[in-house]
Amino acid sequence: MVCLGNICRSPLAEGILRKKSEDKGLHWIIDSAGTNGYHTGEAPHHLSQKVARVNGIDISGQVSRKFTPADFEKYDLIYVMADDVLQEIRRMSGDKFQEKKIKFFLEELQPGEKADVPDPWYGDEDGYIDVYKLIDETCDAIVKHA
Repeated sequence: MVCLGNICRSPLAEGILRKKSEDKGLHWIIDSAGTNGYHTGEAPHHLSQKVARVNGIDISGQVSRKFTPADFEKYDLIYVMADDVLQEIRRMSGDKFQEKKIKFFLEELQPGEKADVPDPWYGDEDGYIDVYKLIDETCDAIVKHA
């Protein structure tokens, strides 16, 4: 999962999908990253951690990292949280970009729609709660198709 800073949306998606896949007995490697690297080495945003914790998921041990073109070789599928993230991945990756490995995260919930997961960074806790619910529902759809 890739978002802008890897402290709000993508860490939630990583934590939620990891828990759901483990609960279903799937042996997936799940990771997250950001395109800007401003928060490299930091834990997820305190409100992302809080809404995850309230829902029984601990993401406090996750550490933000920057997306690299090598991620295309390491992972079978890369979910983007928004179109601006996709455009930045495309720019960063140059000739290593692999369109076939990219999918908008919300396409799992709304097939064919390339919708953005709202970025809660600029809002209050309610925004994080709403994003958690949307990501949780999408992760349910992902494991259902496994």
